[in-house]
Amino acid sequence: MSYENIVAASRNSAALQPSTKKSFFSSLTEDWWAVLIGGTIIIAALIIAFAATGFKFSVPVYQWATKDDLLSKVLTGSNLLLIAGIGILFAVLSSVAIALSGGSVRRYLKGFGLVFILGIISIIIAGNKTINYYGIEYVIFALIIGLLIGNLTTVPNWLREAARSEFFIKTGLVILGTNVLFTDIVKAGVPGILQAVLVVSVVWFFALWLSRRLKVDDEFGVILASAVAICGVSAAIVASGAIKGDKKKLSYITTLVLLVAIPMMVLQPWLVKILHIPEVVGGAWLGGTLDTTASVTAAAALVGPAALKAGVIIKFSQNVLIGVAAFFIAIWWTYRKGANADKQSPAETPGLGVVWERFPKFVLGFIAASLLFSFWIPPDTAKSVGGILNSLRTVWFALAFVAIGLEARFTDLVKIEGGRPAIAFIGAQLFNIIWTLLWAWLLFGGILLAVPDIK
Repeated sequence: MSYENIVAASRNSAALQPSTKKSFFSSLTEDWWAVLIGGTIIIAALIIAFAATGFKFSVPVYQWATKDDLLSKVLTGSNLLLIAGIGILFAVLSSVAIALSGGSVRRYLKGFGLVFILGIISIIIAGNKTINYYGIEYVIFALIIGLLIGNLTTVPNWLREAARSEFFIKTGLVILGTNVLFTDIVKAGVPGILQAVLVVSVVWFFALWLSRRLKVDDEFGVILASAVAICGVSAAIVASGAIKGDKKKLSYITTLVLLVAIPMMVLQPWLVKILHIPEVVGGAWLGGTLDTTASVTAAAALVGPAALKAGVIIKFSQNVLIGVAAFFIAIWWTYRKGANADKQSPAETPGLGVVWERFPKFVLGFIAASLLFSFWIPPDTAKSVGGILNSLRTVWFALAFVAIGLEARFTDLVKIEGGRPAIAFIGAQLFNIIWTLLWAWLLFGGILLAVPDIK
């Protein structure tokens, strides 16, 4: 009975695989469709911004403090119409990909409407002022909603058809590239770069070592290590793509990431205060351990403005390493398979071709967007499109986490490999917390280097 929903939802990518009729579009993989759709959204926003000087994009309102705010700001006809327009846009773009790849658009659209509504509900819940103050993100609510439906009911086939977590999050990651700038690394200076490299590399290998010690298979271990060391779900998706990982294992890890993130977001800012950790050090610690920029922002804001700046810069520095990590993981896994295989087929002989085949192509879209906005798009233009792109990315991610919840089962956290991957994940995350705090203190506390001027 394990992974009933996930096995059935394995069509998430299958429907985006080549159909029997050979054509350019039918040969495109899920990764390339994510690049095309994310790229189309980015280019369309830029064209409008360049063509209509002074044009201001309308962005849906999700923030509210009281019931009156909810009714007068969020649930107004104009705001709901704007949200519905986003839903229609997403439905059209994703349906084109599915149709041209041989999938069933009818079944997909039937489920997409519900997934979209659940995603929007999670964003609106997280938009509450009190909830926002405590740093509880929309992804948590999206996951919980999906988990409740997936674990308390039998998910119908038409809803499973729309539970395309990887497709949604890959598209969102391409758009995220517009907000992850290489210039942010410069702001962190040498301490920020050193912390990012030391944390990512050491924690990754420790997590893989611990997984092996607990007899967790390497496929699980690589996805797990990437999630802990780099940036949570995004890194897990990248690592899984690089090694052609099992989607069941990916869903397992992404669920763990979010479940463990909740106590971290609450406890770490509290520890910064009671242990009298310097504000900048605390921010660097939060930026190196929490998995998303939004969670870092929320948690660091509870510590102070200097912590907020340091945390966001460190998180951006680690996010930039996604592409680098994907490249090296693809190479390492390819040659590892070649070295360990008894009978190596010609198609799997280690080489650049195999590395390219394993490399997650949507990362190219992420890197291209980052380079474009880092070095070529004027700051004023980037600012004018930033709001709408961030809003659209948020919706893609909300859909993804609802889908993750629909695919996962609580019982699997214990049943799969005797719960050892969960133990390995938690153990690696504890090491990550301690290791990152050590280096945040050494590098940002003025012990090894001068304190960066980011206050």
